[in-house]
Amino acid sequence: MYDADSTVSPRPAQQPSKNGPVTTPDLHPNLEHIGWLVGTWGGLGVGGYPTIEGFRYEQELTFSHDGRPFLAYESRAWLVDDDGDRIKPSGRESGFWRATGERQLEVVLAHPTGIVEVYVGESTFTKIELATDVVARTSTAKEVTGLKRLYGKVEDDLAYAVDMAAVGQPLQSHLSARLQPVTGQILTGPP
Repeated sequence: MYDADSTVSPRPAQQPSKNGPVTTPDLHPNLEHIGWLVGTWGGLGVGGYPTIEGFRYEQELTFSHDGRPFLAYESRAWLVDDDGDRIKPSGRESGFWRATGERQLEVVLAHPTGIVEVYVGESTFTKIELATDVVARTSTAKEVTGLKRLYGKVEDDLAYAVDMAAVGQPLQSHLSARLQPVTGQILTGPP
């Protein structure tokens, strides 16, 4: 759309469909045990590994759904200085979380660095444990041979830790963060 002086005017966030207003579909029943993840989370984390210098980062994660039996996932991160100011973009990943049984999960994540991770795991109440089943990489990507991820709801926050085996190093701590709901709303789910 253009206004009278030919500048671009913002589009509405949701366009009505021919059949009426757009509504958010109900969460698929297979996802009820991880429904507490849905929303946008943000906060600070720390990272390190024997082959790199330790660092601090800001992160934003989004879990969304369209009513089908998977969650869409996107993560963006920025390196930050000691004052918490952004220095430059850092890690980025996107993918899908699928429920494959009562508490079983399959997660597929892709990174712009040429790495794809396939995880299997399970959720128990508000704790999620995942381990890689497959890690694939392009010829120019760094060698990553395995990862484990632990997610949990701590009070109303999303906390997580990532362990990694890469570039000849054994599985060990790499990333951890505690993220808050970005909108300030309290996300609900299983106790």
